[in-house]
Amino acid sequence: MANRPAIAFVASQAEIAQHAKATLAEAYGGVTLDEADVIVALGGDGFMLQTLHGTMHLDVPVYGMNRGTVGFLMNEFHAHDLWDRLEAAEETVINPLSMTAMGMDGQEHAALAINEVSLLRSGPQAAKLKISVDGRIRMEELVCDGALLSTPAGSTAYNYSAHGPILPIDADVLALTAMSAFRPRRWRGALLPDTARVRIDVLEPEKRPVMADADARSVGTVVSVEIISDPDVRHRLLFDPGHGLEERLIREQFV
Repeated sequence: MANRPAIAFVASQAEIAQHAKATLAEAYGGVTLDEADVIVALGGDGFMLQTLHGTMHLDVPVYGMNRGTVGFLMNEFHAHDLWDRLEAAEETVINPLSMTAMGMDGQEHAALAINEVSLLRSGPQAAKLKISVDGRIRMEELVCDGALLSTPAGSTAYNYSAHGPILPIDADVLALTAMSAFRPRRWRGALLPDTARVRIDVLEPEKRPVMADADARSVGTVVSVEIISDPDVRHRLLFDPGHGLEERLIREQFV
């Protein structure tokens, strides 16, 4: 590589990730995040999400290597040939969801979600939700354990576990998926354009409390949540050729 990029190495607290960070920093040097041309994140998918959230103001690409339990957003770990891998890496840009949640106390809470925004019952009774899309009520009452809105990048995570669809990474759609829908019993969710503004109102919030979650950032007991895809926020991920998100999303459907 003619002009080698300045690399900032970050790692999860796992011993295997910390050891990898020390090994790579010794071999390739290392700079602070503010000085970096590229960030190399060592851990699992949870740590990758943490890294993307924490560095989105830098507009620096992130190349992940798996030193965790799950690595859908990560490349394989190799301590050698890092310069060549970074030079050959392919970039994928993803946009997060922007969540605005209204709490029972009247306070507004904002958060971004790279994978999904989810509403989950937090009491013994099923949640009752009303779903509106672009100001039009689409479902007067959904009785369920919860519901989530997923990006294509997050469609193989919680969404897939809830039997939602896997979305191609360049699809201009979002997946709205119910968890354990009781009524309508056969409802399996919906695909929405990524320009949609989704509002979910909690019915009977005192009797049937619901919490909201944006990539594990929780807001306890909400009365409503509004969600949009935010095109102004860009997360740049680097993948080895042939192992990008597009290929992984396709491959996952044939497992």
